[in-house]
Amino acid sequence: VVRALLRSRPGGGTFHIEDVQDHVELALMRSGHHEVARAYVLYRERRSQERAHAKTQAKDKVTEPTLHVTDNGVNQIEVMVDEVGHIAYNRVLEALTGALAASGTGEGAGQGALDLGKGPEHVREFLQPPGLPLLRESETPQRTVKSSSVIYGLGLHSGSHTGMVIQPLPVNSGVHFLTVPKGTQIPAHLDSVADTEYATTLSREGESIRTVEHLLAALHAYGITNLLVKVHGEIPVLDGSALEFCERLEEVGIEMQGLPRKELVIDRRYEAGSGDRRLVIEPAETFSVSYLLRYPPPVGEQFYEFTMRGFEAFKTEIAPARTFGFMRDLPMMAELGLGSGGRLDNCILVGDDNVINTKLRFPDEFVRHKILDIIGDLYLLGYPIRGRVTARFTGHRDNIALQRAILGASA
Repeated sequence: VVRALLRSRPGGGTFHIEDVQDHVELALMRSGHHEVARAYVLYRERRSQERAHAKTQAKDKVTEPTLHVTDNGVNQIEVMVDEVGHIAYNRVLEALTGALAASGTGEGAGQGALDLGKGPEHVREFLQPPGLPLLRESETPQRTVKSSSVIYGLGLHSGSHTGMVIQPLPVNSGVHFLTVPKGTQIPAHLDSVADTEYATTLSREGESIRTVEHLLAALHAYGITNLLVKVHGEIPVLDGSALEFCERLEEVGIEMQGLPRKELVIDRRYEAGSGDRRLVIEPAETFSVSYLLRYPPPVGEQFYEFTMRGFEAFKTEIAPARTFGFMRDLPMMAELGLGSGGRLDNCILVGDDNVINTKLRFPDEFVRHKILDIIGDLYLLGYPIRGRVTARFTGHRDNIALQRAILGASA
């Protein structure tokens, strides 16, 4: 962790404890110590709640501890604590000191001095998505998760081991991504979209989060309106569907937050695409998606219509549908640096004559996955949607274009 801090800021500097903890989380994610990482995230959440409570009770402003790191070339780490109240952090640093001293490796920037002191309060502000004329207040309450949780896996396109932490946020916050370890905030909003080649990528200040659509589909279906997602590079692909995200949301629990949520109510027909490719959304009392898909055999033509009657319908009909790819496209994807995390157990691989690596979960699993992508991408409008979507042969690029048409017309 110390070496990572010095790599991110050569020569050293002062780091907020939040930033140090982000590095610890990332190190645990990469190391494979999953149970330790889950325990650490829960501990961190509890400590954050305790600090928040202390602030409400204190007359004076409470500041957060910081860690000062300098590369002085000395083959030991000195730990200095200026207040007894920071003893928990001191113990962590003492353990780190002992571990590095015992290793005797003295690897590069790991040789430095650490000072734990007081610094400016570390505050991250999470703002809800911009308001729109199409927004209407509903009777459904805003929702977040009851507690934090850690999810691990491979990145579908990067091929790297990755992990993410989901954490509750207060009302009127929206859904946000936070890159680890740099701590760049990326709102889950259309304005953050940077790329739609084979997946949806969000970006800000040079940092990117790839393959967000499956997670966003689950959040859309479960009505999660306020959430922080901390991730390193790419959302884990898991089994290629949204099912495990649904199961994790149910495992940690969903918190009803009291205040009503806003919904984006479609007021007229909007469309995107050209020729045979067409994506349309029209007014309706509920949210529904119908999709016509057509590929050469063995996929062929498939049609499915889904109405969001609740998260159980999504979990049963749409969430299990996995992402798919064609053998003929693999060379092109490799040239683009994509698909490196594709495995026999996290996607459907289609050959010239048949599916070559798995048994389909539904006869029409391909078209159901296309609907999953639409549900996820459309949540980048920032609010649950009320409207009827009709799609023919479309993809991520069209999903984003439709949203821009909606925002452009209602601006």
